[in-house]
Amino acid sequence: MKDLLGLMGKAKEMQAKMQAMQEEIALLEMTGQSGGGLVTVTLTGKSEMKALKIDPSLVKEGEGEIIEDLIVAAHNDAKAKVEAAMQEKTRALTAGLPIPPGMKLPF
Repeated sequence: MKDLLGLMGKAKEMQAKMQAMQEEIALLEMTGQSGGGLVTVTLTGKSEMKALKIDPSLVKEGEGEIIEDLIVAAHNDAKAKVEAAMQEKTRALTAGLPIPPGMKLPF
């Protein structure tokens, strides 16, 4: 019974830490780029686009498709950075816990 109470206490502690981590992640901002920095996208920790910058040299008639592709690439770069930061924070939070391999957090 003592082990169960200890486990319940750890679960409650883990839940509080997860909540704090999620709040911290929500405040993150990551900037991705493409085209050698000609296009940059800034995302929040919730993967919401906060800023988009396009170098004026790209704004030429007939290059709309190139700009669209660069925006998508910059967005994906920023999103990958947000996800990597989330994984790192989760790994630090769950260090030492007996969590099965492949189990993703937060749930």
